[in-house]
Amino acid sequence: MRSITHESFGEPADVLSVTDAPVPEPGPGEVRVRLLLSPIHNHDLWTVRGTYGFKPELPARAGTEAVGVIDALGEGVEGLAVGQRVATGGTFGVWSEFFTAKAAALIPVPEAVPDEVAAQLVAMPFSALSLLDSLGLDEGDWLIQNAANGAVGRLVAQLAPARGINVVGLVRRSEGVDELADAGIGRVVATDTEGWQDRVRAIVGDARISVGVDSVGGDSSGDVLSLLGERGTLVSFGAMASETMNIASGDVIFKQATVKGFWGSKVSAAMALEDRRRLMGELFARLTDGTIALPVEAIYPFEDIAEAARANFAPGRAGKILLRP
Repeated sequence: MRSITHESFGEPADVLSVTDAPVPEPGPGEVRVRLLLSPIHNHDLWTVRGTYGFKPELPARAGTEAVGVIDALGEGVEGLAVGQRVATGGTFGVWSEFFTAKAAALIPVPEAVPDEVAAQLVAMPFSALSLLDSLGLDEGDWLIQNAANGAVGRLVAQLAPARGINVVGLVRRSEGVDELADAGIGRVVATDTEGWQDRVRAIVGDARISVGVDSVGGDSSGDVLSLLGERGTLVSFGAMASETMNIASGDVIFKQATVKGFWGSKVSAAMALEDRRRLMGELFARLTDGTIALPVEAIYPFEDIAEAARANFAPGRAGKILLRP
């Protein structure tokens, strides 16, 4: 079979390539899945760079989320069938024509859900909802987030209103405001214009911003923290621009702020089964009623992985980059 692999850590466009590999056999409690589509996430490419919290042994495969069709069942697997379409959001090495996964990590996909949606159902939407659920926000509270036009930023803005949570989004380009408006997402401010902080305060009024979600890093971390109210919480979700958070000690001290991280895979692994079911039910409800959308920017074949990796970080991207074998 064909598989996307890398023999060294580095820029994904430089080190990823398509190689031949044996078709894997499922072990006890596992299934083999034939890949249909897989999204490229930032954390997938950070892993290839060797800068993520998980560092695989080399040579390594890549990719963590996929939709596919069950091709074979391992010993002891019940409740799943060959030919069934399933999604997974936490299986490493899915950028292969076939991959094995723990049966418990698979989610059966309803017929009405298209492949393009099912391929990106688990990791980003579930992480966004888990993030919201973890923040301790009540109805009427405010949060602010940068990278508002990213996948998680869009999802947070779409999911929060159903819980009565108010969201202000920050984008780095003025064009991003219009892009999000076209998607029905408002209360967005571009940080490339003068007086953008005043526009944030005009949106919020006298309300206190309780939580800031930082997916960018660098100076953007400090920008978000500066807008939080007293005893606010800054949550580091990603590091799109920099692995270092530049925050003012005065804001931390005098606001009595809390700074913490959120790693979706760790949160998901520790989550109680009843909470997982509750959040997944909420997620399917929001998909069914049209509250959230999971757009696709482009679909690339395996052979164009270098171009696909570059496209993932292209400014103005309006949807996910997907890979097809």
